[in-house]
Amino acid sequence: MPYLTTASEIHCLTDEYSKSKTLWIDTEVADYKSRKPKLSLIQILDNPQDMSGDCVYLLDVLDQPDVIDNFIEQIMVNSAIEKVFHNASFDLKFLGNKQAKNITCTLEMAKKIPYYLLPLPNYQLKTLATELCKFNNIDKQEQTSDWGKRPLTEEQIEYAYLDCIYLAQVHWHLLKLQAENITDPTTEDLTSLGAKYSQLEQQRKLVTSECEHLQERIKKAMQVQNVSETAYCQLNSYERKTVKVTFGELVRLVQTQGIDLDFSITLTEKLQKDLGQNLEQLAVDIDKTTAWRLTSKAQETDVEQG
Repeated sequence: MPYLTTASEIHCLTDEYSKSKTLWIDTEVADYKSRKPKLSLIQILDNPQDMSGDCVYLLDVLDQPDVIDNFIEQIMVNSAIEKVFHNASFDLKFLGNKQAKNITCTLEMAKKIPYYLLPLPNYQLKTLATELCKFNNIDKQEQTSDWGKRPLTEEQIEYAYLDCIYLAQVHWHLLKLQAENITDPTTEDLTSLGAKYSQLEQQRKLVTSECEHLQERIKKAMQVQNVSETAYCQLNSYERKTVKVTFGELVRLVQTQGIDLDFSITLTEKLQKDLGQNLEQLAVDIDKTTAWRLTSKAQETDVEQG
């Protein structure tokens, strides 16, 4: 867990890492709730198998803009290096923004995995590390500590290097989960897939129906009993406001006031019918797409019998 503070040390390590294939990176930000947050630490790991933290480097870049710029130039914009982050959009605000190339975000990876394969309440790094990698007793308390204060506490330093270990392990498990569920559509067993789909579709209809019915019962009961919250549910009221105007009134206002209001309108089938042959006088853009709809034969049978 080397902790580098001088510009020369960090430049030297940056040069070394510029030859890497993949790097797992995290950051800590000082004054992150203020209008002028600033980068405090860059944590970097090049060996995903390291569980000890010996290969995690902590780069203290607080108030060292030249060091940060060099890191961005050598690492972040280098498309030959894959940079792995969790919630990359946050870190990239301080590390090159749109200049950054070859970025992998474990948050986005997790979101793309179907829920039934990764049934988690959220995709925070702590949750993924606990559920996927079986890390226990992960303490995120130091995340909101003062990263602008020096020297850093031992607890802050330990927290910083552990996040890189969690990140690398989560990345590895997500890659494994992806690989296990890559299928070749040319060799899929359509009979077994169809049978499974039909079975689940019927179950989905039952569960959806029961959920909707229970939801209505609970809402009515909570309203009547004047209960806003239970151990399982919370009831909130809100007002919907819809502003409507006739098309003719809108046209009149635009013409009389000289308002520059020009936008495309999607012509529904009813509007097209109402316009009739007048439609030919309009310069229309027509987008044609092919959509595919899968229907269970069990559903078709239900309809026919009904």
